[in-house]
Amino acid sequence: FSLKELHGIFQWLVESIFGSLDGIIVGWNLRCLQGRTNPNEYSVALDFLDPSGPMMKLVYKLQAEEYRYDFPVSYLPGPVKASIQEQVLPECSLYHNKVQFPSAGGLGLNLALNPFEYYMFYFAISLITQKNSPVTHHVSPSNSAYFILVDTYLKCFLPTEGSVLPPPSSNPGGAIPSPTPRSPAVPFSSYGMHHTSLLKRHIAHQPSVNADPASQEIWRSETLLQIFVEMWLHHYSLEMYQKMQSPHVKLEVLHYRLSISSKHHGSPAQSSYQALHAYQESFKPTEEHVLVVRLLVKHLHAFSNSLKPEPLSPSAHSHTASPLEEFKRVVIPRFVQEKLYIFLQHCFGHWPLDASFRAVLEMWLSYLQPWRYAPEKPPQSTEPLPRSVPEKWASFIQENLLMYTKLFVGFLNRALRTDLVSPKNALMVFRVAKVFAQPNLAEMILKGEQLFLEPELVIPHRQHRLFMSPTLGGSFLSSRSPAVTDASFKVKSHVYSLEGQDFQYKQMFGAEVRNLVLKLAQLICQAQQTAKSISDHSAETMASQSFFSWFRFTPSEVNGSYTGNDLDEIGQDSIKKTDEYLEKALEYLCQIFKLSEAQLTQMMMKCGTAQDENGKKQLPDCIASENGLILTPLGRYQIINGLRRFELQYQGDTELQPIRSYENAALVRLLFRLSSVLNERFADQMEVLCSRDDFVGRLCRYHLTNPQLIQKIRYSPVVRDRTSHNWGPRITLRFLASYRTLISLLMIYFLASWFHVGPVGCTFIILTGYFLYAVIMTFFFEGWKPHEH
Repeated sequence: FSLKELHGIFQWLVESIFGSLDGIIVGWNLRCLQGRTNPNEYSVALDFLDPSGPMMKLVYKLQAEEYRYDFPVSYLPGPVKASIQEQVLPECSLYHNKVQFPSAGGLGLNLALNPFEYYMFYFAISLITQKNSPVTHHVSPSNSAYFILVDTYLKCFLPTEGSVLPPPSSNPGGAIPSPTPRSPAVPFSSYGMHHTSLLKRHIAHQPSVNADPASQEIWRSETLLQIFVEMWLHHYSLEMYQKMQSPHVKLEVLHYRLSISSKHHGSPAQSSYQALHAYQESFKPTEEHVLVVRLLVKHLHAFSNSLKPEPLSPSAHSHTASPLEEFKRVVIPRFVQEKLYIFLQHCFGHWPLDASFRAVLEMWLSYLQPWRYAPEKPPQSTEPLPRSVPEKWASFIQENLLMYTKLFVGFLNRALRTDLVSPKNALMVFRVAKVFAQPNLAEMILKGEQLFLEPELVIPHRQHRLFMSPTLGGSFLSSRSPAVTDASFKVKSHVYSLEGQDFQYKQMFGAEVRNLVLKLAQLICQAQQTAKSISDHSAETMASQSFFSWFRFTPSEVNGSYTGNDLDEIGQDSIKKTDEYLEKALEYLCQIFKLSEAQLTQMMMKCGTAQDENGKKQLPDCIASENGLILTPLGRYQIINGLRRFELQYQGDTELQPIRSYENAALVRLLFRLSSVLNERFADQMEVLCSRDDFVGRLCRYHLTNPQLIQKIRYSPVVRDRTSHNWGPRITLRFLASYRTLISLLMIYFLASWFHVGPVGCTFIILTGYFLYAVIMTFFFEGWKPHEH
């Protein structure tokens, strides 16, 4: 194919692979392509899209000819799209000199991208826009072709060892000059005039075809990272996006809008209002999206930690560091930190309160522990003690203080609203407590808070906003301001740049957060008690469901109460895990916040009072009223989280209960009619027999009355006054409709046939045995049964 023909099919080929932006073309659906289910397609896709594969060779070939391809602005993340439509250029250098206005009759704004940018834009945005095709098997995101390709591209363009591989079969003129912008129809107010590409001095002024190869490799690395970050971490509200911009940029935008407003009498203000309200889509990142972002975070930590240590000799300092080494030094604070913080805040505030939050949690914890991805290996120790956090990470913790403190408070608020009896929720609390309990970490966080709260005695209040400017020079820290140290300045700059000057910082080790931790500790104690009661209940249930219970003729479910709970399905092993997780989490929280033994003992005593003298759980928190008990907000919380519950009981006529799953519906109705006829015909005779004081009267009362039901109604905790119903002595044959009873009778008849006992004889034996059982029960248990007549 000629280069012109390849240029003509390039856009079609990219859409055929990654799908169209509108979702009409599905493409190869790399997110659902797995080697386990489709080994041939999987291997072909990975080979074709490999950094040294045919697709990238085509990209580099077209790159050498400076071809440009239009990417619609309407498919960019909402805040970026709204900003460009407001004629304000985003701060990211990725969009500079690329916005193209439509020609006469054209529709919408476009970005003029070179082939590498166009390919990576489609690859990155397919994670968010590509629709899943219906699959009949479970898809593991971490084993998909897309996940593997992301990992491959990161290792290729952001290598932890060596340098970026040169483009395969590249021309001597491998460097591509920046695209020449068309004349815009409307002037733009740029966010990025003060902060363009990191390596502008290496690349932007090198139109020569014989460019520095190192600069060319960094251009690809920086472009790849910017595209990934913009597509995956840039989905938050327009208000938050505007809040993140630096102050002097906001001033430029304000001057621009006022100048336009004076000419057009408010039309731009109206368009700005429309643009703000046009971005109302709710962004809900998927678990797969979060897993890919976690992969990016982990690799960036490894990439940044592979930075060579600075030489100690003075002569070596004069040598300029390579572009790749300079890129490693600033890759996280300049490109990732701000957007990842906003992304995590969005997830903490909007993610459902279920176990799927584990993906977000692990991504957050991965960012908080860059030392896990350091090249040096931890020293081998015979003692299984946790490894202390080295002092060299103090600057990272201080410059990411809000990642540790504010998001920890956000997690506390989530944990207080979750059911900690669930093993998956208990595991998340355990994971966070274990990470923050690492030796020396809490002290470093506390030191960072002290640096932030350090008083500003010299700096005037009107200069606070200078903390947000990324172009501050050394002149700011003059000899007249000794009160503000360099470390304190970095912490303040970090906090103010992310949250603004009016931010009210909530100390992680302050009184307010400490109270939240005490509430969580109390909730952990209550969850442990609940898990123990569930375990005891499950053990009793298993013991009662023995083999011989099949031969009982009167099922306990008919007159018994419903005491089940969804947590009963957890199982004994999971309950043990829950208890272990909660116990360790409580221990770690005590280490982090220095909780005393007296406080723990007091909490355990409060939790211990949740059981009454009978060993049963108390009712949910209620208020007594004329109509009975009314739940308080605390009582609702206790029910929702499974901490307490009402013992639900059927309080009507046992004969009129709904037909159960273990009963035959036709037999229930037939036996009810038969029982009703017998009760109507022999009611007087049964009443006379039950009123006798001799043995016959006791025998009849034991089998023809049900006084327990009357007692349950009288002692019901929910309703204060209820008229008790005494249905009197009566015959109940409903137990014969139970499948368990029928199977038991069939087994007895089958066993009797082995001993040559016929149906009539077997029936006589059963009736005789039951009569003897009734006589024994009457003798031994008559005194225990309360009676109401």
